[in-house]
Amino acid sequence: MRLISRRSADALTDLWLAGPATLAMLVLIFIPVAIVAMLSFTDYQFGARSFNWIGFDNYLVLITDPQARRAITNTILYAAIVIPFSILFGLLVALGLHGLMQYAPRLSAILRAAYFLPVAATLVAMAVVWQMMLHPNLGLVNQMLGAAGIRGPAWLSDRGLVLYTLAVIGVWQTVGYNMVLFLAGLAAIPQHLYDAAEVDGADRGWERFWTVTWPMLGPTTLFVTVVTATGAFRVFETVATLTRGGPAFASDVLVYAIYREGFVYFKAGYSSAITMVFFAFVLLFTVVKFRFMEKRVHYR
Repeated sequence: MRLISRRSADALTDLWLAGPATLAMLVLIFIPVAIVAMLSFTDYQFGARSFNWIGFDNYLVLITDPQARRAITNTILYAAIVIPFSILFGLLVALGLHGLMQYAPRLSAILRAAYFLPVAATLVAMAVVWQMMLHPNLGLVNQMLGAAGIRGPAWLSDRGLVLYTLAVIGVWQTVGYNMVLFLAGLAAIPQHLYDAAEVDGADRGWERFWTVTWPMLGPTTLFVTVVTATGAFRVFETVATLTRGGPAFASDVLVYAIYREGFVYFKAGYSSAITMVFFAFVLLFTVVKFRFMEKRVHYR
């Protein structure tokens, strides 16, 4: 007589396999999110022995505070620049290196390593390098512009230019990672699809890309878009290292505002409210992307 049924054995096996990961997600993700959501309705400050429930007051302050609105606007603008350009340049670089691999594999490998270097390097160290390069008087960028007869601006201290400068750095940082993902997607496309497209008359490079390459890169593009968007919305290191949200909050973003309010001013309740707004932005963007792009993705 069997002590346990087949269905119960399968259930125990599934629980054994999925249980540790589920427990880790519960402890490291869901419970902290619940705690942050609870704190967002309080006036708790780090180090205080008590707190009061204040309802939606933190969210009302967040809506009416010009600095908070500026952080939200800057985050959206930064993401609107970084997401499309890093995906586009990553795809273009991947296409070029994929084609170069057939004729000069060693050169292609060297270029892949060069493009991937910003991803592998420590971002804080790279930010320091950018700070030196963008120095208004001694920086390499302005010296090169001066040699061409152009007066270089103050890239990191101009209120109208600083956010775009950080966005360019963000694109530079992300292109290498997107390139690797697109290269993997290109390598997985079967050659016989290109042969069939050529037989049907699609013998030009653009026609081959539009009829075969781009549709087959659908799953890769969806993944790259979600990963790039998540990274763009949570930009922090470059802002903290290069500008600290300045000048005059011109480069302030949501994640840096969370850090400043929570760990500089010790306003844990208000910082938690900003965190929940940030979480809502990322979640909404991810859901919208999956909803509209999933229908156009071709899974092979």
